[in-house]
Amino acid sequence: MAQWDKLTELSDAYTQQLHELYDRDDFPMDVRHYLSVWIEKQDWQRAAREHDIAMVLFQVLLENLDNQHSRFVQEESFLLQHNIRRYKQGFQRYLDDPCALANTILWFLSKEKDILQNAELAEQVQLLCVEQEAMETSSQHDLERKMVGLRNEVQCMEHTILCLEEQQDEFDFKYQTHKMEAVVDEAVKKDQMKVLQNLVNRLNDCRKGTLSDLKKLLDRTEDLINILVKKELVEWQRRQQKACIGSPDNVCLDQLENWFTCVAVCLFHVREFLGKLEELVGKVSYENDPVKAQKPALLSRADTLLKELLKSSFVVETQPSMPQGKGPLVLRTNVQFSVKTRLLVKFPELNHSMKVNVSMDREAPQIKGYRRFNVLGTKSKALNMAESQSGGMVADFRHLNLKEQKSGGGGKGASDISLSVTEELHIIYFETKFEMKGVSVELQASSIPVVIISNSSQQQSAWASVLWFNMLSLDTNDVMFFANTPPATWPQFGEMLSWQFLSATKRGLDEAQLEMITHRLFGKKQNYDACKVAWSKFSKENLPDTFWVWFDGILVMVKTYLEDLWRDGLIMGFVSKGKEKSLLKKKQRGTFLLRFSESVIGGITFSWVETTITGEPDIKTVQPFSKVDLCTIPFHEIIRNFQILEAENIPENPLLYLYPNTPKDEAFGKYYSEKTGADNPYFKYIKTKLVFVSAENTLEARSPMSSDMAQGEGLEPMNGMCELNESPHSLQQSLLETYHPDDPMLSGSVAATEEDLLTYLNNPNAFVDTDILQEEPELTDFSLSGFNCLPQQSCGSIFQ
Repeated sequence: MAQWDKLTELSDAYTQQLHELYDRDDFPMDVRHYLSVWIEKQDWQRAAREHDIAMVLFQVLLENLDNQHSRFVQEESFLLQHNIRRYKQGFQRYLDDPCALANTILWFLSKEKDILQNAELAEQVQLLCVEQEAMETSSQHDLERKMVGLRNEVQCMEHTILCLEEQQDEFDFKYQTHKMEAVVDEAVKKDQMKVLQNLVNRLNDCRKGTLSDLKKLLDRTEDLINILVKKELVEWQRRQQKACIGSPDNVCLDQLENWFTCVAVCLFHVREFLGKLEELVGKVSYENDPVKAQKPALLSRADTLLKELLKSSFVVETQPSMPQGKGPLVLRTNVQFSVKTRLLVKFPELNHSMKVNVSMDREAPQIKGYRRFNVLGTKSKALNMAESQSGGMVADFRHLNLKEQKSGGGGKGASDISLSVTEELHIIYFETKFEMKGVSVELQASSIPVVIISNSSQQQSAWASVLWFNMLSLDTNDVMFFANTPPATWPQFGEMLSWQFLSATKRGLDEAQLEMITHRLFGKKQNYDACKVAWSKFSKENLPDTFWVWFDGILVMVKTYLEDLWRDGLIMGFVSKGKEKSLLKKKQRGTFLLRFSESVIGGITFSWVETTITGEPDIKTVQPFSKVDLCTIPFHEIIRNFQILEAENIPENPLLYLYPNTPKDEAFGKYYSEKTGADNPYFKYIKTKLVFVSAENTLEARSPMSSDMAQGEGLEPMNGMCELNESPHSLQQSLLETYHPDDPMLSGSVAATEEDLLTYLNNPNAFVDTDILQEEPELTDFSLSGFNCLPQQSCGSIFQ
């Protein structure tokens, strides 16, 4: 199918993009439409380069417009004739420069392809989700049909009860009339008694039928309650657990509220129907009356089902969270937190009448050292419809806080199990009482276990515990989870990691990024589904250099400084050095990619392709940039202004194409400051940024000579950025990174002497064969044991 035909069949969203593309005078959509077949057959790329080809196509285009004009004349399409004539006149401006027209058409065709590719990608994603969504939608539609059937049965039962009442009134009227009449004739009296007996028999049959229908109605109700309580509510609770740790699952309760309310209303109607039968029996009864025999059991069953439904309908809609926390379920003593409860059975007459009370750790485990807490603040609130956007029955607690009890935890018989502060799990309880139409039920809801800290330094470890628990545990009452912590399978673990980026930046991890993490954790394998990650390897309070510390450092850096770049897919991020080299060595000179440091927490670096004298690719890597750099200069400005000194001390930016082949300015241009050069707001920082000198194939980084060096004072270590000499010779006097002989990242290097520096500045080529700089060290696994011993590094040095 031709490209234009595909475009005209797209959905409304992409058709709108097409209209916006052609909402300009450069190339009219009418011309594109009527000449689409001819346009798509021409080599506009060649025409954009060769004047003669462009001129030929220009003339043919005008001829085609004349032909199209003639067709409109024959069809008497006055308006289209006018438009085509006007378009032809407009194209006359390209007579002296037909290549410009070819470039214009080529640009429009390229943008059309982009729209098509985006639409096809969206369709592929939709196909991946359609099966699961279809199953969920089918299940919901089936449940909705059952709810409609239930409401219909209730309406039918109302009609049945009315008919039964009318039938009983008829019998009662005739019976009372018979009693008042003094009938002497035995034959007449016998006939009247026969009529009355028939009426009683019919009444008895109707009562039996009504009771049977009520039993069937309760059967249907019980089936629906099982679906709601044991399936839909359980699935919602699991979705809420996953949503607390970043999953995009839908946790809206409006649909569940409609279903719970529908079933509750039905059960209240059943109780009313049974009450009406009791009333009818009080007026007319007889031997072996089925209502007297069956009504108590039916009423008991209806009450049991109603209480079961009500007890399950009280839930924690929004889990406890602090305003400034990393996420929900991590609370800090003496810091306010909020939490919201909701009653899924919505009866407007109960608005403001049900009080919800908060308590803490009612069934705390007997563990030695296990802490106890008191809940302070407004601990009692009424369920009301004003605090919910959907009008639900909610109690929104916004000003609660926790205070640790002075008495030590774990009394007589306490277990010897030892849990760290961030492995202690605590549950917050909520209680209320439902009372309406003779039904009284105590209701209780509980939060997902929370981790309680007393210092912000514990927050990272506490959030790791929240992630692990909600990733693996299906029992939200299991406060002893970390007494015997289970491992996570890779599919669970990888999905959870992706959620962290998805929730923080709206872009998760792709397969290639997850693959790098699997290689670091497990090595190369055919399949990783059976691989498991232990809790101790992920995060343990007494091991500050675990996987989570490294991963969270990257996440915080991306969220704080690089969110836009990450969301636009410009950062490859999780890629090993080996993979990086295999990708770049196949690319042209100046191709670069951005990756996260494997050894510096919260560090990002970039590597690019240089070419050796022999024409071989040579991969260069800059020392990782940390928040010290990124809080001063946006990363896109670092990439924009990064320079090295080539031969003859000519500064050059070696970063030309973002992997795989996107021109740098095309990829990052929209982030640049509009001002350039001395007007750039970051120029004063760029001038003080470390300058990098390349002596042919070897990239050297040396400390500058301070004014004291000639007097034998030696090298002074620099921290980050220092001012450059702005004299004409400032490039030769550039400030380069200081090397520390005991720096573990530069093992094997030696500190430069004053004589070496003088020699280097006078003759850089003398250092071509030196091996001063080492590669960023690779770690054997994610224990990252080297993190603690890394001194502060001056960012910007180049590693070969």
